[in-house]
Amino acid sequence: MEIRLFESDSHSPHHNLAIEEALLQDGAVGPALFLWQNTHTVVIGHAQNAWKECRTALLEEEGGTLARRTTGGGAVYHDLGNLNFSFVMPKALYDVPRQLNVIRRAVKEFGVETENSGRNDIVILPGGEKFSGNAFRISREAGLHHGTILMDVDMARLGRYLAPSRQKLEAKGVASVRARVGNLKEHAPGITIPALKEALWAAFAREYGPAMKKPWQEVLDKGLIQRYEERNKSWEWNYGRTPRFDLSLEARFPWGGVELLLSLRNAMVQEVHCYTDANDPGLAARVQEALIGAPFAPPALADSLQKSGKAEDRELADWLRTQEF
Repeated sequence: MEIRLFESDSHSPHHNLAIEEALLQDGAVGPALFLWQNTHTVVIGHAQNAWKECRTALLEEEGGTLARRTTGGGAVYHDLGNLNFSFVMPKALYDVPRQLNVIRRAVKEFGVETENSGRNDIVILPGGEKFSGNAFRISREAGLHHGTILMDVDMARLGRYLAPSRQKLEAKGVASVRARVGNLKEHAPGITIPALKEALWAAFAREYGPAMKKPWQEVLDKGLIQRYEERNKSWEWNYGRTPRFDLSLEARFPWGGVELLLSLRNAMVQEVHCYTDANDPGLAARVQEALIGAPFAPPALADSLQKSGKAEDRELADWLRTQEF
């Protein structure tokens, strides 16, 4: 089994996400850690509505880039003060707490104490500022776990481009949404991106065994990467069409927010668009499939959703049952 280290010298999100996706296709080979950076970018989750999560016009006007990833979760801002990591693991070795500990061990080399928070964050102690958000995807043979490490990110830009939902603001408060994020450099002034990379390589090798750094160009299918990159750059992938709809429903749950846009015909649901920042990348597709063709009545919509047996779907169904329309 090969244990591999990869690094990208590109700062293009569309290219780097394409490399990452190609690595996932190659993930059964053995544990891999991929490090990469993007310049001036907002990356949204697989099922998010770009128009609502990001001030897209401002980002474009100021020379930024929008990118959509294939994992769930929320919108994040990347610049060269941030380092992205991707664990690509064979299914038998895929273990999120173990992978998170690699990040925490590397950061501890700079004297920063951290802990896992919730299902997908790492926070700095004792204040609890989030410096790493994580997202996940499982393929047939491998798992992808990627995330950010905020070292010295421009927080003013982060706050300017990201647009938290009204429900998130109501649930957490404006001040707490801003206070949740912190840079490692505030706690370890001597930290640099090159030093952080070396600490991550070492922590990964300590956890999984001696690792070999390889140029991705020698390992991955360049044609596949090109196809992924072309898709990643496309307007259809990043924005999609703005649907016509008859009803908009929005709610926030402990696992994430959901927005449903329903198009109706003869009191039946004809079309559904589901946007969510939930970590489960399959949630939006399941909801859309379950609700199309259902009678437009809260009990019928709820019954259609509950059939999947997934906990998030049941919670959403219970909420729909309480709605009046």
